[in-house]
Amino acid sequence: MGPSNRNLLTLLDYEGDEILMVLQQAARLKAARLTGDPKPLRDRTGVLIFEKPSLRTRITFETGIHELGGHPVNLESTMVQLGKRESVEDVARNLERWVHLIVARTFSHTTIEQLAAHSSIPVINALTDTFHPCQALAFMQTLHERIGADSKANILFIGDGNNVCISLMSICAKLGYRFTLACPPGYEVPAPVFQRIQHACSNTGAAIAMQPDLNSAIASAEVIYTDVWASMGQEKETEKRKKAFTGYQVNSQLLARASRDVLVSHCLPAHRGEEITSEVLDADFSMALDEAENRLHVQKAIISHLLT
Repeated sequence: MGPSNRNLLTLLDYEGDEILMVLQQAARLKAARLTGDPKPLRDRTGVLIFEKPSLRTRITFETGIHELGGHPVNLESTMVQLGKRESVEDVARNLERWVHLIVARTFSHTTIEQLAAHSSIPVINALTDTFHPCQALAFMQTLHERIGADSKANILFIGDGNNVCISLMSICAKLGYRFTLACPPGYEVPAPVFQRIQHACSNTGAAIAMQPDLNSAIASAEVIYTDVWASMGQEKETEKRKKAFTGYQVNSQLLARASRDVLVSHCLPAHRGEEITSEVLDADFSMALDEAENRLHVQKAIISHLLT
C-alpha cells in the first residue's frame, strides 16, 4: 500500500492508520538498522534547507538519508535565503529537477507549504513555527516502546502551546489519546489549529483540552511533556515568558502529585532549571534521549513511506 500523502507537512493530513504504518516501519528499521534497511534513496539525493539552528534534526536526517542509500546535501540558509535571494517557488522548481527529496526547517509554515505546492518531489517538515511532526512521531514511537502500542496513556503537556505541543496534540487526536495542555492564559494553541485538532478527534475517541490549572491536571497525568518557554525566534520574549510560566516547572515536587509510574519527556534542547530540572530530565523515567534517538528511525520511516 503506497502513501496517501505526497509530503509530511503536518500529521493533521494523515489518518491514524497511516501514522501507525509509519510507526511500525520505524520499529522495523530500528530493529534491523544497517542490516535490513530498504534503499529507496539508492543513487538519489535529499536536500536539507534549514532556516533555524539544528542538532538532532540535521544529524538524524543526514544520517537517515545516508543509511537509506542516498546522498544528503545541506544547504545553509544564507546560501538559499528563501523568498529573498530567490522566490520559494523558484527554489522548489529548480530542486525538483536535480534531487529527489526536500527536508526543510523554516520559520513560517507558509514557506514549507509553498515548497510542497510547487515541487513534484516529497517535502518533509523538519520544523516550522506551527508544526513539528517528526518530533511527535518520535515521541509516539518511544511511548509505544515504554507502555505498548495498545495502551492509551493520559498525556499532559506543561508549557507553551507551541509547534511541538501542536504536533503532539495532533498525533494524540489521530490515535485516540487523552491530551491536556496546561499553560498560563494567553499561551494556548491558536484557535484555528485547535479547531482542526478537535475535528480530528471526532472518530478516534481522543479527548483534547487546554486549561491554566496545573493542579487539576497533574493527578491523572501518566506522561508529562514539556519544552522551552521561549522557542526559536521568541528570544525577545524570554524574560516575559519566564514570569508568565512561574509555577509551571517540571520538577520532583510536581511529579510527586502525578501518577505513580509517570513518564516524562522533552524535545530538547532543554533549559535546565527553567522548564525542567536536571533531576527529572536525567531520571530513568525520562524518555527524552530515547525520543531523540527515535528521531532517526521515524524520519527514515517517513522517507521510505513517501518514496516507495
